[in-house]
Amino acid sequence: MGVLTCVALQLMEKDVVAIIGPQSSGIAHVMSHVVNEFHIPLLSFGSTDPTLSALQFPYFLRTTQSDYYQMYAIADLVDFYGWREVIAIFVDDDYGRNGISVLGDALAKKRAKISYKAAFTPLATKNEISDLLAGVNLMESRVFIVHVNPDSGLHIFSVAKVLGMLNNGYVWIATDWLPSVLDSSETVDPDQMNQLQGVVALRHHIPDSDRKKSFTSRWNKLKNKGISGLNSYAFYAYDSVSLVAHALDVFFKEGGNISFSSDPKLHDTNGSKLHFSTLHTFDGGQKLLQTLIATNFTGLSGQIQFDLEKNLIHPAYDVLNIGGTGFRRIGYWSNYSGLSVITPEILYTRPPNTSSSSHHLYSVIWPGEITAKPRGWVFPNNGKPLRIGVPNRVSFKDFVARDKGPLGVRGYCIDIFEAAVSLLPYAVPHTYMLYGNGLRNPSYDDLVSQVVENKFDAAVGDITIVTNRTRVVDFTQPFMESGLVIVATVKETKSSPWAFLKPFTVQMWCVTGAFFLFVGAVVWILEHRINPEFRGPPSQQLITIFWFSFSTMFFSHRENTVSTLGRLVLIIWLFVVLIINSSYTASLTSILTVQQLTSRIEGIDSLIASNDKIGVQDGSFAWNYLIEELNIPASRLVHLKDQEEYADALRLGPKDGGVAAIVDELPYVQVFLTKLNCAFRIVGQEFTKSGWGFAFQRDSPLAVDLSTAILQLSENGELQRIHDKWLSSQECASQLTQVDENRLSLASFWGLFLISGIACFVALAVFFFRTFCQYRRYSPEEREEEEDEIDSPRRPPRPGCLVFIDKKEEDIKEILKRKDSKQRASNSTP
Repeated sequence: MGVLTCVALQLMEKDVVAIIGPQSSGIAHVMSHVVNEFHIPLLSFGSTDPTLSALQFPYFLRTTQSDYYQMYAIADLVDFYGWREVIAIFVDDDYGRNGISVLGDALAKKRAKISYKAAFTPLATKNEISDLLAGVNLMESRVFIVHVNPDSGLHIFSVAKVLGMLNNGYVWIATDWLPSVLDSSETVDPDQMNQLQGVVALRHHIPDSDRKKSFTSRWNKLKNKGISGLNSYAFYAYDSVSLVAHALDVFFKEGGNISFSSDPKLHDTNGSKLHFSTLHTFDGGQKLLQTLIATNFTGLSGQIQFDLEKNLIHPAYDVLNIGGTGFRRIGYWSNYSGLSVITPEILYTRPPNTSSSSHHLYSVIWPGEITAKPRGWVFPNNGKPLRIGVPNRVSFKDFVARDKGPLGVRGYCIDIFEAAVSLLPYAVPHTYMLYGNGLRNPSYDDLVSQVVENKFDAAVGDITIVTNRTRVVDFTQPFMESGLVIVATVKETKSSPWAFLKPFTVQMWCVTGAFFLFVGAVVWILEHRINPEFRGPPSQQLITIFWFSFSTMFFSHRENTVSTLGRLVLIIWLFVVLIINSSYTASLTSILTVQQLTSRIEGIDSLIASNDKIGVQDGSFAWNYLIEELNIPASRLVHLKDQEEYADALRLGPKDGGVAAIVDELPYVQVFLTKLNCAFRIVGQEFTKSGWGFAFQRDSPLAVDLSTAILQLSENGELQRIHDKWLSSQECASQLTQVDENRLSLASFWGLFLISGIACFVALAVFFFRTFCQYRRYSPEEREEEEDEIDSPRRPPRPGCLVFIDKKEEDIKEILKRKDSKQRASNSTP
């Protein structure tokens, strides 16, 4: 690099106005410092190092694509195939280090990471490369990203072939150096291509155009003279020369001139071949640079135009899959629309869409000549089994406990984990390591922390999936549903002599009684004028209303209804009475025959409102949940060790040093209640929803595979079989009820009352309308005569309308008939 730098400085002694090159990112770093001092634009078609920025080096102009975009293209590839860890193999120089640094940032945005960075020196021997690859082959990840120089890149694959690392299960992704080497080769080397089978590589996307085809045709004619083939960098180099030519043409047309000025700070050094005094600053450098940036034309590599950061617009790559004696294109990547099988030029005419759901590629033939996507990881081939932390429980040992058998542990959770592991398509060597002192249940939060701190690779047991744990570890699919419930002592409710009133609420009794009277009154109004059974002295009629009203409750009313409106109201009311009677009978039967159990604690709300002690199992997340989420003081909580302490604390009660209730997860509570023959009960509803899962370190592929295996166990019934083996299927019937829960309220019947009420009002409206029409035809004279006839010393006179309403229907009709006859007779007299 030092020799090349000296040559470049010697070239600048000849008053250079622009520099095209160099191809190396390392030399470009050095040259960028120099051209900044002398205001000479530097156009580099081969320096892809993303740290070469226009902000640091104003006179550096990249005429190719930055590796920044290439690394984001690789991150999209990794995310597209669902891999989460990769191993980066790179050359340890500015080009390699800086590119891989960007790759790490890009992968992090996709929730993936570089699990290991395998760097080697630019002059590394094959033996050094072999040692490097042998080391990474012992690691878990099987996805390798190769970002090296062309001169050493092929050695990587030749060594990998010898080590058997190009077989089934491996993934190799190479950056653009590999297609550049293959495109530059004059002939295809079969041995070389055999080492690259299944490799996926990226190549700068060069759009097809007539100009490109013409140039390629002319170039191929020159190949017979010993000239190598064209790669993407060749097109960028050609366009770089064209860019300088275009810019100089505009520069001169706009009045620019070539002039230089000396820098007084530069002096010759004794013994140096460099004559610093001959180096001059280009006076028109800034203007030429701005002209270069503003130039816009279509070259062999596509549109040559720079954005605000002095990068070429529309960065895009071809995604290639090497196979046979060549490679095929399986898609494209652009920062405009991500991975696609449609050319970027077409996508530029559409709205941008970089969402992962829209990414698509053609199928790939991977190493080993397989088309199925490789899993991308294996267990490390270093002889170390998976370290699995298991809680050393002292209670509820049916779930997980110490054992003297080969595994060292046993229980429901262990059987599920072993069954899930047996379904995996690969072996999982593992060893169980107990966590806890065996005297009390360990803290499960601490157990999860041991996984985070890499003291365990995983944690297996009755571990609840809660929010604070999911932030630091990955859980499998839940294998058991869980949630917090309340266990409390209960007592049997004694029968009451007033139990017959309990089926209905007070409001229901009041509304029902009022409707009985209301319907009786409506029927009396509708029947009074035409039905003799509803006539008589006022006292008798009042008794009739009450009798008729309540006798309908038992369908034993003796009065017959003769009017159409009365019958309509009565039919609807009898239907309502039928429903009410049936509901009352069913509710009363339930109250009198079903054993009623009650508890002073009705649920989580009443438990929070009280000041009684609450029992919590050792190690349970419920302790923090009650304090942090429900704001219950820690002084009210009591740690309980096992089922015996559960029972003793509940029997003693809060007044005698025990607890009013225990808050624990449903699976534990079901086992506890079953073993005590349902001596206690669950009160209220389950007030949290969660589940049990196996905890793994962040981004562990095992969490995903075991989740699939757990779903298989659920589908084939094995999960239920294991449950029946360890846990009793008998459950305590939920007999704990509240009287109010069995009482029928108005909310259940207001629709029936509404229908009956509407029928009554409609019938009354029709009745009074018809009566009003008759009353209008009744003449005042006839009204007075009728009133005089019925008045007597013993009966005070009544208003005419009331007399009319009280008259029988047949009498009214007879009077109206006589009136009509008289009127016809008078009209016929001349």
